[in-house]
Amino acid sequence: MKMEKLAADYIKRARARLVDAEAAYARGDYPEVVRYCQELVELSLKACLRLVGIEYPKTHHVGDVLKFHGERFPEWFQALVADFDRISAELTIKRAPSMYGVEAVGKGPSELFDEAEASNSLKNAKHVFENAVKLLHEKTGSGILA
Repeated sequence: MKMEKLAADYIKRARARLVDAEAAYARGDYPEVVRYCQELVELSLKACLRLVGIEYPKTHHVGDVLKFHGERFPEWFQALVADFDRISAELTIKRAPSMYGVEAVGKGPSELFDEAEASNSLKNAKHVFENAVKLLHEKTGSGILA
């Protein structure tokens, strides 16, 4: 039961990142969208790992752990693991540049991330989040805890 409560808390926190990402998108702050989406995906996937009793590594990207333990997830989720791994890897690479830019080339975050990048990040992050919520519901019979 402890793992389920942790997973539900991660999903609740992921939902907050989704709200933040959507607000950042609405105001045109595209680097912030990317950053929030990375956190949203990380929290969502770590919740999924918790739900099946897997201790995740203390890194931002956990796609390899999802793939290694894929058989512990329902079939519908297994079919999505490769996609989740790709999304997580892409957003993890963008994590630091979305916050700090790339100093070596003198570009700030706003020069690196445009509306198309933000839109794609948001679409992918929602995909991961919605399926994490589905897994939470399937495993616990409940949705996001308030």
